[in-house]
Amino acid sequence: MDPENITQVIEFVLIGVSEVAELQIPLFLVFLVIYGLTVLENLGIITLTRVDSQLQTPMYFFLRHLAVINLGNSTVIAPKMLVNFLVSKKTTSYYECATQLGAFLVFIVAEIFMLAVMAYDRYVAICNPLLYTAVVSQRISLLLVSLTYLYGFCTAIMVSSCVFSVSYCASNVINHFYCDNVPLLALSCSDTYIPETVVFISAATNLFFSMTVVLISYFNIVWSILRMRSSEGRKKAFSTCASHMMAVTVFYGTLLFMYLQPRTSHSLDTDKMASVFYTLVIPMLNPMIYSLRNKDVKAALRRFMTNPCWLFNTTN
Repeated sequence: MDPENITQVIEFVLIGVSEVAELQIPLFLVFLVIYGLTVLENLGIITLTRVDSQLQTPMYFFLRHLAVINLGNSTVIAPKMLVNFLVSKKTTSYYECATQLGAFLVFIVAEIFMLAVMAYDRYVAICNPLLYTAVVSQRISLLLVSLTYLYGFCTAIMVSSCVFSVSYCASNVINHFYCDNVPLLALSCSDTYIPETVVFISAATNLFFSMTVVLISYFNIVWSILRMRSSEGRKKAFSTCASHMMAVTVFYGTLLFMYLQPRTSHSLDTDKMASVFYTLVIPMLNPMIYSLRNKDVKAALRRFMTNPCWLFNTTN
């Protein structure tokens, strides 16, 4: 193609979850409820773990930041998605699309490694309880969380820069409900080998290292629990990590389903459905998982519902 005849794309059109006109309002209502619950639940976790004096431990410090990440991830995606259900012209500008992709990558990468940090925290608490306060001190906890956010930010800059370094000059219709790297690169009219390689290596590396930490941590946790002589001790140890194990299983299970599909059956529509789950459904489910399976969180919630002022007074 003659470079002089190339017209650079200045905006993209998002197809959304479905193109069926009759489904737009029902889908809007469904995802509005999901997003509303996500905001309320994660703000609740953030508030409880911030103000309740009995939740001032590294475990709940990490849980608070997981809630921040879940809330951020959903907020990057849901508002624009909800608006697009109600309008006929589902467009997003070139720079708005780039910003959304970058912000999404910050939060999704941060979540991957925050779950790994939380697995390490549970490993130390169960396998080396006497060293817990020294190994997972307030300073170390803050450092781990800061590195998680910093790495997410650096990854987002690198990957989004590669995705938007190619030319978009033909179709501008994205088969997705937000700006994601795979459907974007599918629209490019220039060579995408380098950005596709960067995206693949980044995703594979992040999943490999985070899952390695999670699997090693939980192998040692399970081994330690099985070696306990007291059934009550085993039950108590298992209860401290059951919620996190469930959250990890749901999150990584969704990502592995998306990335380990055979090439012959892989499609952008399948990616879209998986994306709905890990960008909108999982951020709603995580607070439920941690609340319903965690006695400390349920007790803090009861204290807050009974006397909200008491919680704030305990922090003064």
